[in-house]
Amino acid sequence: MQHLYIDRYAGLDSFIHKIDPRIKVITFFIFILYIVLTNPFSYLSFLLYGLVILFLIAISRIPFPFIFKKTLAVIPFVVLIAVFVPFIKRGEVLASYTLGSLRIEFTREGIVLFWAIVIKSYLSILCMILLTSSIKFTSLLKSLEKLKIPKLFIMIASFMYRYSFLIIDEAQRMQRAKKSRAFKNKKGLSAVKMLSNIAGVLFVRSYERAERVYLAMCARGFQGEIKTLDTFSIVPRDIMFLVSIFATLLLIQFV
Repeated sequence: MQHLYIDRYAGLDSFIHKIDPRIKVITFFIFILYIVLTNPFSYLSFLLYGLVILFLIAISRIPFPFIFKKTLAVIPFVVLIAVFVPFIKRGEVLASYTLGSLRIEFTREGIVLFWAIVIKSYLSILCMILLTSSIKFTSLLKSLEKLKIPKLFIMIASFMYRYSFLIIDEAQRMQRAKKSRAFKNKKGLSAVKMLSNIAGVLFVRSYERAERVYLAMCARGFQGEIKTLDTFSIVPRDIMFLVSIFATLLLIQFV
């Protein structure tokens, strides 16, 4: 089975990978907070944020194509939501169109807000992908647990990550079974009916597999605690990383 693991490059030996997971979570959370709270008109700040993120990606040794390919899976949804902002936000009207009884207006403030949402979202996504790509998923969950994040949130994230691979496995088995029977692709309503049947069978199989996994976990005394062989220890290097990123973000605010 082939899967696209989000922590595919978590085993690299770089400066970013050596930072304590708790420090990395705190650092990137602060980074995202600064990005979100930046004035929408401060394009220079966004440019500097981007340069800092690119520098961190470079020293992490994670391939740039891998990072940017991940962003392409998320950013279309952001654009799809933000595209309505120029029509909703009130302000200086740049253009207006009439479609029957409906009047559509583009405002300057709306366009600025649209680009601000897209840029902020993209930079935040880069931060999150860099974080999740430079740390093992189990270590990420353990660091969240040590930072006193509610266990319910951690368990939901853990199960979503683990069960996604089970669902992919089931879907791949069904795909191979269909090809082995020389099943001809259908079109139109027949294709919709076929996909509906496949989705229904996939749901039933996934539910049954999840139930078996749950019973196995209960039999082994699972109590909601994340187990990992990694040991966490904060050293001066971690503190320097946190302080340097925080100082850089402060300097960008005064540019």
